[in-house]
Amino acid sequence: MQPFTNIVSQAIPLDMDNVDTDMIIPAQFLTKIDKNGYGNHLFQRLCEQDPDFIWNNPSYKNAEILVTKTNFGCGSSREHAVWALMQAGIRVVIAKSYSDIFYNNAAKNGLLLISLESSMIESMIKNVKKNAPILTVDLDHQAITILNEDSYHFEFDSFHKECFLKGHDELDYLLEVTR
Repeated sequence: MQPFTNIVSQAIPLDMDNVDTDMIIPAQFLTKIDKNGYGNHLFQRLCEQDPDFIWNNPSYKNAEILVTKTNFGCGSSREHAVWALMQAGIRVVIAKSYSDIFYNNAAKNGLLLISLESSMIESMIKNVKKNAPILTVDLDHQAITILNEDSYHFEFDSFHKECFLKGHDELDYLLEVTR
């Protein structure tokens, strides 16, 4: 894993609840056992069904932050969903809540998941849709800033925070503390 300090990026506003892992990466693309080649199929079914789906908008091509609603990553326990997001360039997902299995898969693979209250999410999605601002995610200070104006504090457990900041997975952490 690479160390996580700050991410400064435009955000993609995915104004949806209950985005399941099959929506993130359809099952027909899960035929390999390695971690490569999934990013090109991220949200493919939704992109094909709706030409106006947000992922089809080229202005979000380089965004590293995804802002969405509740229960993101629900459904099956496929780790491929995390791999697809990361291979498509997403480093941070901001939502109200996540499936427990998805949350753990993300933490183990270096995808930062931030939880905020619904009112904050709604405000952020509205702002991102309207203004396409740049967001700064500062893990060390546990803050998200929009255009150096609006700031949102988030909670993050100390174990995962330390791992993300150092770029360590669980094995790296165990090796470090046993030295």
